[in-house]
Amino acid sequence: QVQLVESGGGVVQPGGSLRLSCSASGRISSFRAMQWYRQAPGKERELVAIITSSGSTSYADSVKGRFTISSDSNENTVYLQMNTLKPEDTAVYFCSAQRVDASSLWGQGTQVTVSS
Repeated sequence: QVQLVESGGGVVQPGGSLRLSCSASGRISSFRAMQWYRQAPGKERELVAIITSSGSTSYADSVKGRFTISSDSNENTVYLQMNTLKPEDTAVYFCSAQRVDASSLWGQGTQVTVSS
């Protein structure tokens, strides 16, 4: 069973940047897609960014132009570069791997807090 471990969260001021990492214990190339979700207090989990096995990416409207998802298959790691952070980006960020049968694996999450 592949496991996902997120890291890179923390506290940052508005306008700052963070890079989240999602390290997989197995080959990420075996998954149909890798995704980043986030969940803010009292809100539902929302999809932030996705990168497919072919390298295609897509983003939530709220983060387009500010966040970039990328992957390194040699390192079995997926990244989320977050720039120009806003207080509304504060949430727990989760990495997810989508299998070919559409089921998903989840990491434990990493907290991102944007505050002055």
